[in-house]
Formats: sequence, C-alpha cells, structure tokens
Amino acid sequence: MTEASDLTLEEKASLTSGADFWTTKAIERLGVPSIMVTDGPHGLRKQAGASDHLGIADSVPATCFPPAVGIGSSFDPELIERVGAAIGVEAAIEDVAVVLGPGINIKRSPLCGRNFEYFSEDPIVSGVLGAASVRGIQSQGVGTSLKHFAANNQEHDRMRSSSDVDPRPLREIYLRGFERVVKDAAPWTVMCSYNKLNGVWTSEDPWLLTSVLRDEWGFDGLVVSDWGAVNDRIAGIAAGLDLEMPASGGRTDAQLVAAVQAGELDEKVLDVAASRALQLVRRARERPAVAGPLDADAHHTLAREAAGRSIVLLKNEGGILPLVPSQKVAVIGAFATEPRFQGAGSSLINPTRVDAALDALREVGGDAVSYAPGFAVKGGAIAASGRSADDLRDEAVAAASTAEVAVVFLGLPASQESEGFDREHIDLPAEQLAVLDAVVAANPNTVVVLSNGGVVALPFADRVPAIVETWLLGQAGGGAVADVLYGAVNPSGKLTETVPVRLEDNPSYGNFPGEFGHVRYGEGLLVGYRWYDAKDLQVTYPFGHGLSYTTFAYGDATASVRDGDIVVTLQVTNTGDRDGREIVQAYTSLPGSLVQRAPRELKAFASVAVAAGETVPVELVIRREDLAYWDVRVERFVVEGGEYVIEIGASSRDIRSSVTFALEGDAVRLPLDMNSSIGEVMAHPVAGPVVQQALAGLAEPQDAAGASMMEGDGMEKMMASFPIGRIVGFPGIPVTREQIEQLIAGANAQG
Repeated sequence: MTEASDLTLEEKASLTSGADFWTTKAIERLGVPSIMVTDGPHGLRKQAGASDHLGIADSVPATCFPPAVGIGSSFDPELIERVGAAIGVEAAIEDVAVVLGPGINIKRSPLCGRNFEYFSEDPIVSGVLGAASVRGIQSQGVGTSLKHFAANNQEHDRMRSSSDVDPRPLREIYLRGFERVVKDAAPWTVMCSYNKLNGVWTSEDPWLLTSVLRDEWGFDGLVVSDWGAVNDRIAGIAAGLDLEMPASGGRTDAQLVAAVQAGELDEKVLDVAASRALQLVRRARERPAVAGPLDADAHHTLAREAAGRSIVLLKNEGGILPLVPSQKVAVIGAFATEPRFQGAGSSLINPTRVDAALDALREVGGDAVSYAPGFAVKGGAIAASGRSADDLRDEAVAAASTAEVAVVFLGLPASQESEGFDREHIDLPAEQLAVLDAVVAANPNTVVVLSNGGVVALPFADRVPAIVETWLLGQAGGGAVADVLYGAVNPSGKLTETVPVRLEDNPSYGNFPGEFGHVRYGEGLLVGYRWYDAKDLQVTYPFGHGLSYTTFAYGDATASVRDGDIVVTLQVTNTGDRDGREIVQAYTSLPGSLVQRAPRELKAFASVAVAAGETVPVELVIRREDLAYWDVRVERFVVEGGEYVIEIGASSRDIRSSVTFALEGDAVRLPLDMNSSIGEVMAHPVAGPVVQQALAGLAEPQDAAGASMMEGDGMEKMMASFPIGRIVGFPGIPVTREQIEQLIAGANAQG
C-alpha cells in the first residue's frame, strides 16, 4: 500500500492536481493508477472519448433522473437514496470513481440560474436529502463530491464575488446542510466553491476547509476545487485544498515543489494532501467489479417513478383532475412534444431515451387527445417551422374550444436559466402567457402544467382551476406527467421553496446579485419562508404546499425525549377514496427567545404512504442539535431552554396540530467585566445575590412633585442594561469600584 512517505517531492505535488479535465495523475513507478471523476448530480455525464480542454464534449448515454429541483419535492430520502444507488451503478459500469454531486446550496434567490441543481431554501431539507443522495451513490463503491462549499448562491460573477454573510445565518442557514451531510453520510470528497466568503477565497480559507470542515465536523476525505476555482495554489494547499482541478499543465505542481524547497511551505502539508489523494485512489480501487451493460429499461422505470413523486399539484379546484381517459382533451404548448427535462450547463446528461408528455397522454386517451403547439420554443421544431405567433395562438384556441379540458404546457426555455448566469426576472415568457389567456377565454376548464428549473410568478393562479408544477423531471418526465394527470399516480410532491407573488417580495431583493464584487446577505436568518412568515407577506403558494387526489386528517401530536432528541408522534388518516402519500412537516418556535428567530422553522419531515380509509402512526424526530442557534458571544451552537412550540403541518401555512415541549437548555456562562450589564450580573449565580441586595434599597427617581417616575418594574428594566461599573458614586448605592472589581473577580473564579 503506497503511502506519502514512499513518494518523491515531485510525485507528492503531482497528486494534488489533475492529469486532464477529468482524471487524476498516475504514478506508474509505484502502481498508483489514475482515477476518473465526472459531473452529476442527477445522472452520469462521462465525457465520450478523450478529455477535451473544456470538458464539454459529448457524453456517454446515461439515465437522466429528475434534477434536485424536482426530486427534492418528494421529501423522500429513501427514494433519493435509491436513485443515488442507480447513479452509482452507472458510474461503476463506466469505471468512474467520483460523481460530482450532490449540490445542496440554499436557494437564497429565485433568480439563481443554477437553482435546478439544488434542493431547497431550507437547510434541513437540503441536508437530509443531500445525505440520502450521498449514501445511495456511495453504496455502490463510487464516491461523491458535496458541493459547492460554501455560500455559493448565485451565478453572476460567481468566480470573483464575495458572499458577505453574518455568523448566525452562515452557520444556521448556509453551512447547516453541509454539516448534516458530512456527519451523516461521510462523502468521499467536498468541492469548494468559486466565490469568496467574507472576503476570503473559499479555495484558500483555512477556517472553512480545515477548522470547520475537518476539526469541527470530522470530515476525513479529500477537498477538491471546483473547476478553475484555485486562486493561489500554495495558499490553497496550506488551507486544506487537496486537489486542484482541472489540470494546470504542471504549472502549480512546480509552484508547490519550489515553495517547499524555498522553505515557504512545510512539506508535511504536502504529505497530508498527497495522503488524502492516495486514500481516494484506494477507495476507488476497493470497488468490486461491476458487470454491464446498463439495464437502461429498469433505470428508466425508476426515473419515471421518481418523476411522478416529484410533481406538485398546486391547485385542483372543482376536482378537474385527474382526467378521465374518455374526456376530450386539448394538449397545448410546445413543451408537450419538446420536453424541457433538465437544466443547462455542466450537469447536462445525454439521456438513454426521452419520453414526451403528448405521446404518454395519447397512450391513455388515444384519439380523444388533440394537440396544438400554441407557441414556439427557441431552437425547437416549432420555431424552425416559421409559423407565426398569431397562427399558433389561433390554432390553440380552436383546439381548446372544442375540448372538454385544455391542458396547457408552459415553462422556461433553457436559454433563460442555466449554470453560468442568473435570471433577470421570474416571469414566464410573454408569448406563452398570451396563449394561456386566449385558451382560458375559450375554455375555462384549463389545466396548466409547468416545466421550469426555478420558481416562476403565477399571475393566472386565480383564473385557472388546476396548476401542476412539474419542475424538471428527467428523461421519464413525460410519462410521469401522464401518470399524474390521468390518476395512475396520486400526486404527493410538496414545495421545497416558496412561490412569491412577485420578485420584489423575495428576501434577497435589493441584495442580489451585489455590486463591485460583493453581495451582502442582508436578509440574515430570514431566508425563504422564514422571511415571508416574519413579514406576514402574502405568497402565491407557501413552502411545503402540495395537494393530493385524496385528503388527510391529522390527529393530536405528542412529544417526548429519546436519546436527547424530541420525538413527535401523531396519527394521519386518509379520509378519501384513493391511496395516497402525505408529507408531514414539523416546525418549531420558541416564544420569548433571547435571540431573533423566524416565526417557525422546519426541523423534521416524513413522507408517509396511507391507503384509502386507513390511519397510520407517524414519528418525526427533531434532533436537539437542529434546535440550536449560533451564539456569537461564545462562537458555538447553543440550545436555548424554554417552552418550544412544535407545529405539525401540511405546509408552513397549513398547521394541523401543535404541542408544547419544555426543553432544558445548554449552559452559557460569560465572564463578567466592568461593562457587563446589571441584568447580566444579577443573572450570575454568585454575583447576582450580592448585587440584588445592594440595589434593594435604591430609591426610585421622583419628579418635582415627589411622584415616582417609574411604575411597576420600570426601575428594574431601566437598570438591567446599565453597565455595572458605572453605578459607582450613584446616590444610595454604597459600593466602591474596588468592591465591584472584587465581586467580578470572585464570580469569574467560581465559574
């Protein structure tokens, strides 16, 4: 087994950068092979043929599963783990050592062009689902690369801008999901992001890559750069960046060698990075041989199941859905035949096949299903036909007017959302909205089916009876849409992000995408639904919302402690006549908290299958550590004691049951000094009684007529924030500065 001590200085340095775009360097002298890493995360993007200098050549066929924006709406770790295992199998067949994913960055703004690769605006959802993906892929002996670490929440100027985030939101919102995945699933690698974090490149931030990631969280794998993220290789390796990708042509290897020889870099630092690279190679070589070829049909079936579970039924007024096969249905919209099923950029998969919704709908409805494109999508077949927008709209109106139900497919073209740039607005294309308006006028029984990688405004939400959010569903999405529309699959997906009424309501508005290389995270802790709830803003659809073709009733919740965590139990009953699946959500709050908190925060969830008419028990485990806030005074997570309110809901704004639970908090004892407030001193177990006695005889201030200027506990409230060292010399307080100093010293000595 090769160790770093077996390597020459030059060989050590060689292991810390790529051989080309996708592979690491081999050391033939010692039998250390090169290994391959490839893009993911919702399928394998292994480049066909030799690695080109940009890594954007054609890739081998692979199953395109629903991207995170879609499958995240399943809220189902078990499903995501199964999809991850399938991706791991495909990677193993192709002899890929590491799949570059999952991405779990927070959806801070709906404008982020890469939101389709991320799970949620909530860190618990991102962490739980990200861990499931890692477990699934790595169960096949293939590594993962958790990305993008950290605070990479936009594409604009992503390779230079600084994400300026205060300590509490950084820890509680933007790092919490990463911590969950690292501790729960142990990814083989973590990928640092392009951006700076509070002015420091993440690729050379020892606090982020070593103090937090390794020392606090216990990460024992390899840190790899995002492709082209390295700013200063010597500073990076000293900070904990082990592998630079892609290849630098030997340039940065030579820099490391020269730095060691000049005494500017301790060779032990290089030893550590080389050891981690060797460990990654060993892990890859330990994978058992996997026999091919790929069972493409089985994986497509899984992709269809996952897509069906990803669909969110936003509205279903009058029970217009599910459709009946005998109904005359007009399918309108180019996306029905030219599906938008994945995002653009580095995660672009070459699918083994692609299902179109129109074909799948006709398999059920036959000749009762008509079609009119309605509009053209740039680069699509309809656009190439040269037909005018007026002709396409008139044809759509004619089809809708003779149908019982019109199903209109709307969405965002790939040109409007992609890795590399952010969106400018959240509106659907005007020509699509014009077609919808005309169709609704011709046939009010209109169902809207959306295809989009990021949130879109829904100005028509109160004018159509049904809206189906399909996000991006992968290669089997067309079949899954037909399954849901015709009721073969009961929709169960729920929103992992809020749908705002307008962009201006979003918490990042005014602080996105920043200016002059800095973006200020001015909304602090109030990201996503936390903001909308705290500001009591109207939303189009709230976080966690999603309907079913059946209904569910929630029983009374109870709470208890198990191994330090809070366990919430309740009964959920399917009160309808269809089997279904409900996503039960647990939110917490702490009235009277010492620190700022959102009105409610998601802390646990469960996806539960419930047959028609049946009642099932549901258990939600709220980890004690997830209740903690980041205390900036002591720079650690602290659980505040008190009466927590636990709300069980079908969404963040559909609370069905609640229970209070008293929790003992963590002790936080700050050293006292002369500027400690009287309130802080009085709360101290040693100093408090002494000060209480000294202040007991303090007379309340009076006005000229002799009346008290303080009522009730007004004096106590006023003095609570008064620095203890400044009461010296106050009338009626017989205490000297020396006595206060002695009191403080004694209190600090006793803890």
